[in-house]
Amino acid sequence: MKKIRLILIISTLNLTLGFAQTESEIDLLLNGIAKTGNSKKITETEQAEKIIGYGEKSLPILAEFFTDSTLTNVKSDCQKRNLTKGEIAIIIADQIEIMPYGLLTGVQNCLSEFCENNPNLIEYYFPWIKEDGGRNFKIKYLTWLHDEKRVDWPNKLKGKARRERKKLISEL
Repeated sequence: MKKIRLILIISTLNLTLGFAQTESEIDLLLNGIAKTGNSKKITETEQAEKIIGYGEKSLPILAEFFTDSTLTNVKSDCQKRNLTKGEIAIIIADQIEIMPYGLLTGVQNCLSEFCENNPNLIEYYFPWIKEDGGRNFKIKYLTWLHDEKRVDWPNKLKGKARRERKKLISEL
């Protein structure tokens, strides 16, 4: 009986720890992405695919990195500079779930004509995020992340997908 109980406890712990993304794991993955040469290729990296695969549950963890000002090797053609680790975390979070740019940055309908063919739409808003302060952006993002109105963002969610998202948001 004790062996069965012990096996069940160990199995439960392994399952729980095996599927959980920790801050240190995300940190290591972001460090791997930081070696990418160009910002347009961030989402093509194995590390980014892994973080994106974690889905919405990784968003609060990614938000903890938004204020990390460590410079990386990732060159942004749009910004004409290297990105910070925090900016990479913002790009990955936006790839997992598109952000309401107007609400979070205070800039509505930013025209992206100055940098064509960039899959990272949030990258256009980095000057306004920097101007407002990364800490303020992080607070706005976390507030939005835990807001019940987020259930309807994006507005395309219906039926079962909407119920699942509502349940997930209540768990965050």
